[in-house]
Formats: sequence, structure tokens, C-alpha cells
Amino acid sequence: MNSSTALILNVDDNDGARYAKTRTLQVAGFQVIEAANGTDALALVTEQRPDLVLLDVKLPDISGIEVCRRIKAEPASATVLVLQTSAALTGRADKIRGLEGGADNYLAAPIEADELIANVNALLRLRHTQSELRESEERFRQMAENIHDVFWIFSIAEKRLLYVSPAYDALWGASRSGLADDSMAWLDAVHSEDRERMRHRFAQLLDNQHYDEQFRVVHPDGSVRWIRDRCFFVKNPKQEIYRIARISSDISDAKDAERALQDADNHKDEFLATLAHELRSPLGPIRNAVELMYHVQSSNADTHALARKVISRQVDHLARLVDDLLDVARISKGKITLQRMPVELGMFIQAAVETTRPVIEIRNHALEVVVPDEKIWMIGDSVRLAQIVGNLLNNAAKYTLRGGKILLNAERTSMGNLRIMVQDNGIGIAEERKASIFTLFAQGDTAPDRAQDGLGIGLSLVKQLVHLHGGKIWVESAGTGKGSRFFLEFPILERELDQAQPADNTILRDAAHQALKILIVDDNVDSVNITSMLFDSLGHETLIAQDAISAMAQAKQFRPDVIVLDIGLPGVDGYELARMIREQPDIGRATLIAVTGYGTDEDKRKALEAGFDHHLVKPANLQNLLGIIKSAQRLV
Repeated sequence: MNSSTALILNVDDNDGARYAKTRTLQVAGFQVIEAANGTDALALVTEQRPDLVLLDVKLPDISGIEVCRRIKAEPASATVLVLQTSAALTGRADKIRGLEGGADNYLAAPIEADELIANVNALLRLRHTQSELRESEERFRQMAENIHDVFWIFSIAEKRLLYVSPAYDALWGASRSGLADDSMAWLDAVHSEDRERMRHRFAQLLDNQHYDEQFRVVHPDGSVRWIRDRCFFVKNPKQEIYRIARISSDISDAKDAERALQDADNHKDEFLATLAHELRSPLGPIRNAVELMYHVQSSNADTHALARKVISRQVDHLARLVDDLLDVARISKGKITLQRMPVELGMFIQAAVETTRPVIEIRNHALEVVVPDEKIWMIGDSVRLAQIVGNLLNNAAKYTLRGGKILLNAERTSMGNLRIMVQDNGIGIAEERKASIFTLFAQGDTAPDRAQDGLGIGLSLVKQLVHLHGGKIWVESAGTGKGSRFFLEFPILERELDQAQPADNTILRDAAHQALKILIVDDNVDSVNITSMLFDSLGHETLIAQDAISAMAQAKQFRPDVIVLDIGLPGVDGYELARMIREQPDIGRATLIAVTGYGTDEDKRKALEAGFDHHLVKPANLQNLLGIIKSAQRLV
């Protein structure tokens, strides 16, 4: 604070002495107001708020010492500086009494001008420093009281806690008042497994000047919070450590994220190992079945039929694994679309039972199906609904010992919803596993008579498909070894509908009423050869190609009615080849079928834009492929 902005109140009942001090101060650049008695002085302090009061001890009405006491006693004026002056004969006891009364300094007459100015400037500097300190402390207080971290200040010399911010109460789940008598009482809430380590670590703080620790705090309700604790040393101007500043932060969310990341990493490793196992498992029977067909004469029809069934069953299993993976990926990205239409309960229940009957029979389970006599309709995707129920039946078969009992029950609830229950007397679900049973890659315990299998995505997929249908799913189990009951609930379509006629899926048995020219393009030799032989066996004429150049040459000579085309060709890919074919008037009218491993919605869009009429994902469903061929026959 400079002299031109400082306001000084000069209090003295002696006119001459008061005038001399005022002139001295004014010459030094200070603003000065005057009072001749204590009463006026107190009034001016209240009204004008001077920075400093130059106060004579002897006043006609109130002692200067009493005036000083009253100034310092009022909160509004407590920070006003008081420089007391007195006559030359004032004793040492009077000086002490004046300072004890609250004066900031004491001058005895005669007072030289330079001495007066020096004392006034020194006090004003002190006041400025104190104001900055108070402002700094206020800023610190506001910051400390408005953030979630806990700030601590410890005195090393006194070995006590000087300050702890209000955030302590929430973070520790305890009141700060408990620290007043024992500054180490914060240790009481520290987790028992961390407490001794933290007690020792904090006691050795000065010996090891790096302190950055993590520990747990247990709240009265049993909840646990993770704390990151850091300490910093505060030094005085002599570079001596005299304070410890401490910051305690809640890192529970970060710990949860770290744990989730670790769990995800573990799940990933488990999933990849399981995926490798699941993909390899069907390959063994397929390879052995092929070897069997090589070594057994073709005249042995029963053996060849058995080998074909094994291959077909294992390929279907592989296809289901891939389809489940793709479904989960599509749902997680919001890219799956339900084919919503009126669906009757019996339609998708029958489909689900037929799909899972082989595994139920292999496990020698007894399956009971109970459905209402009335027709119950809902809006949904019949294929996905059959997939939902089929998955639950498959799980029941998988997690139940051979010869178990499975019940599929469907009924209308009192609330007017459709409830479906799949119950088994299998291995059950432990209480702690119920919460995670529907999460991705979660797997239950395995039935004792079978090895672990599956990718752990079935129930997660089921849950998401149920939610897409506006339904809900939950599980009940009395515990390990006591079976499980899975429940589905869906809204019902109340109005009456005629039962839809089931689709005819016997395309393979239909005779080809007109032979077609079919060009098959794929760089996989086995794939093109097998597909060619299949179409030839149905009376069609086929040619094969393994790249775009040979495909274009074959197409121009062969003039095919249908082109079955892989996307991932060497050099020119299937998209570009389709565009090239469409540009040729002599072959551009052919039916183009994309059969590819690329199965996302974006892949389908790109195929249609390139000119394909149909998009099938490998391994293509034979009935779907032959259905397209049959449609092409009608166009020729």
C-alpha cells in the first residue's frame, strides 16, 4: 500500500502536537483525518475505516489504551493498525500495558518526523502482508472446502493436526471432530489389512521424503473407498521443514475401472482359449468322417450316410458359433434389425424344440413341453424368438446330468403377458454367480459328465434379444446342484389373428424343373468344386473360376443365368467384378449372388450397391441358396 492511498486517523487532544503530526504525515503523502478525543476517534473509525490510527494515550474522555482495546474488540475494525504515542515521561509499564491492550506499536515523545514516518510505513507494510496472507488463506479455505479431495496440514514441531478440510467427513465416513483429540484417529477407518502398513508408513514420513500411498477406508455401512494419499513438505525461509501438507483423493472409480479392465483382459484370454477349443472341436469329427469316407467303399451306404451326418452336424455347430459372435457384435453396435410381424407362440416354440432336440436326445433327457390350448400372439421376430428359447433349452441340456428332466412351460400371466419358463434339475447356479450369468463371456460350472464348452455368449445374446422384443428375463436357482429356472416375459398381441402357414423348407427335395447355367467364382478350390458338384447333382450346368480375369472370360463364353461370387478374390475383388459384369450387356442380366465371409450390414449394403441381387454369409445356408436358384429358374 503506498502513502497516497493510506488513510490515517490522528488522535490527540493537544492542538499543537496534533497539527505537527498531521503536517508530517501529509508531507509524506498520507491522507489524514483528526480527532481530539476518544469518542470522536471511535466514531471516525466506524465511519471512515482508516488504515492506521495514530493514538495518543492521554485523552480527555477515554484513555487511549481503552480506545485501542475497543477498536481491536470490534470485528469490523480489528484489523485497523494502532500506533500509540505518549509523553516523554511514560514508563516501561505503560508501554507494556499499551501493547497488551492491542496496540501494534508504541512511540514515546519526543517523536522525530522520520521516526514517525518509518514506523507508520513499517506498520502499513505489515498490514499489507497480513492482508495478502488472509486473502491467500481465504482462497485456500474456499478451494479446500469446495473440492472432494481432503487437505491436511500437520505441524511437525507440535506433532498435531492444524487443519483438515470438510471433505474428510464424506471420504472417511466419519466426523472431523474425532481428530481434535487424536490427529491419528483417521487410521481407525483404514481397512484392517492396510492399517499397520499406513501407521508405519506415516510414522516414517520424515525418514523417507517420498510419500504416495494407496489404501482402503471402510465406512460405517461397510462400503469401501480407495484412497490415494500424498504428502508434501513445507519449508520456512531457513529451508527447514516445519509443516506437512497432505492430499487424500478418492480413487475408487479408477480402481473399479482398473479392475474391470483386468477382468476384461482375463475374459479376453479365457475367451480366446475357449474359442480356439470350440473351433477345433468340430474339426476333429469332420476330418475323421472324411477319412472314413476315403477308406470305406462307396457301396457301404450306411457308413457314408453316418459320415455325412457327422460332417453336417459339426458344420452346423461351427456356423452357430460364428452366428452368435456376429449377433453379439451387431447388437452391441445397435445394427441388428428384428423382422417384426405377428408371431404365434406355438410356431417358435416348435422351432426351438426341433432345433435342440438332437442335443437333448444325445444327453438322454426327458423333455416336457406345456403350452396353452389357446393361440397366443405377439409382435416379434419368429427366428430370433426360436433362437432365444432354443438357447435356454440347449443350456438346460448342457448343464444337466444325463437322464435329467427339462420342462418348457408357457402361459398367460394375470397381468396379460406371455411367460415362458425353462426348468431343469441340473447343476444349478451359485448365488454369487446369478448377477453375472447374463454378462458377455460368462460361463457357469460344467456338468460333471461333460467337458466345458460354449463361448459364454449365449445368455448375453439371449438377454439382449429379449430386451429388443420389449421383454425381460431372469433366473431362479436354489443353489449349486439344485437346478435352475429361466423366465422370459413378453407383451401379448391381444387381437385375434389367423395362424400363419409355416414356410416350406423342403427346397432340397424339389426337383429342378429347368436346368440353369451357373458360374461359381471363389479362390477356395474345395469350395468351388463342392458347390459345382452340388449344382450338377441337381441337374444344372456349372463352370468354375478362381479370379476376376478368368471369371469374366468364362462368363462371356458361358453366358450364365446365375453367378455365385465370392467377395474376397485375389487382385480384383468381388465388388468390382460385379460392377464389371453389370456393364456387359450380354452377361449383365445374370442373377448375382454374393457368398462371402463379410457379413455386416455395411458389407451387405456395399454388395447391393455393387450390383449383387443377393448377399449370403459363409457358410451359406443351403436351403437359402437353393431357394434363390429356384427363384432364378422362374425368371429364365
